[in-house]
Amino acid sequence: MFSYCADPKALAESVWVSIPWLEDSRLLSWVVDFFNSLPWMSCYLTSAKHVDFYWSFVTVLLLLAITAPAALGMGFMGATAARSHVAPVSWLGKIYIWMVRGVPDIIFFLFFVIALDQGIEYVKNLAVCDGGAWPWQGLEFRVCPEAKVPLAKSSAFWHQAYGFMLAVVTFAIVFGAFVANVIYGAMLAVPRAQLETAEAYGMSRAQVFRRILVPQMWVYALPGLGNLWMILIKATPLLFLLGVKDIVYFARELGGSKTQAYEYPHGDWRLWYFLGLMVFYLVFTRISEIGIGKLTRKLSHGQATAGGEALRKAAA
Repeated sequence: MFSYCADPKALAESVWVSIPWLEDSRLLSWVVDFFNSLPWMSCYLTSAKHVDFYWSFVTVLLLLAITAPAALGMGFMGATAARSHVAPVSWLGKIYIWMVRGVPDIIFFLFFVIALDQGIEYVKNLAVCDGGAWPWQGLEFRVCPEAKVPLAKSSAFWHQAYGFMLAVVTFAIVFGAFVANVIYGAMLAVPRAQLETAEAYGMSRAQVFRRILVPQMWVYALPGLGNLWMILIKATPLLFLLGVKDIVYFARELGGSKTQAYEYPHGDWRLWYFLGLMVFYLVFTRISEIGIGKLTRKLSHGQATAGGEALRKAAA
C-alpha cells in the first residue's frame, strides 16, 4: 500500500540541496529536511486510506445535516404532545422526554441500535422465512440468513449505509428528547396574556398555537437549541460506537504506527491527527456560534424580550 512512500529517509537522500556558505547551518538542515520530505508526505496524505479519512468528514457533516432537522421535528412533536390537553397524549410526550433524558447517551445509543436492528430483522423474518419462527432462543437472537439486514453477501457500502441509517434514527430520537424539553419550556415562557388576548378575539386553540405561540416561542428556544446543536456536533464521534467509520476511527488508525491490518511508515502520530480534529471542531463550532447569533438577533426584532429591547434602543 505504501511502497512508494515507504522510506522517507531514502527519498530525502535522493534530493540534494546545498548552499556552500550555509552548509553548517541548522536552519538550512531543517529546511532541506522539510523540502526533501514533501514528496513523501504528499504521497502519504493522498493514499487510499487517507482519501477514506477525508470522506469521513463528509459523513459527519451529512449526519448533522440530516439529524438536526429530524431531531427538531421529533422535539417539536414531543413538546406539542407534552402540552396537549388530552391526558394520554400529554403523558406520552412527557414520558418520551423523561425516559430518553434520564438514560446516559452511550447506553441508549448501544441499546437502541441493537433493539432497532433486531426489530427490523424480526419483521423481515416473519415475511421471508418459512414459518416465521420466534427468533429469540434463550438470550440469543437468530433469524434465517435471508432475514439479515443487510444480507451477508451485500457489499461493504450497504453495511456502512445501514449503520449510518441506524445512527441517524438514534441521534434523532435522543436529541429530539432534549429539543422537546427546550421547546416545551419556550412555549411556557410566552406570556399567557398574549394567548388569552388572542382567544378573546375569537381565535381557536389551533389558531392561537399556530399564529401566536409558535412564532414567539422560537426566540426563547433558540439559546437552548443552539447549545444542543453544539452538543450534537461534539457527539458525532459516537458514530464510532455504532460501527460507522468516522473521523475518530480513521484518526486513531492512521495516527498509530501499527494496526492489525497495516504497518504505517511512521511513529505514533495520533497526537497530531487528534489535534487536527480539535481544530476542525473548534472552527465548526465558531462558525455555528456566528450563525446562531445572527439568527437570534433576527428573531429578537419586535419581541418583548431583553434582546428585542436592546435592538430597539440601538436602532433609536
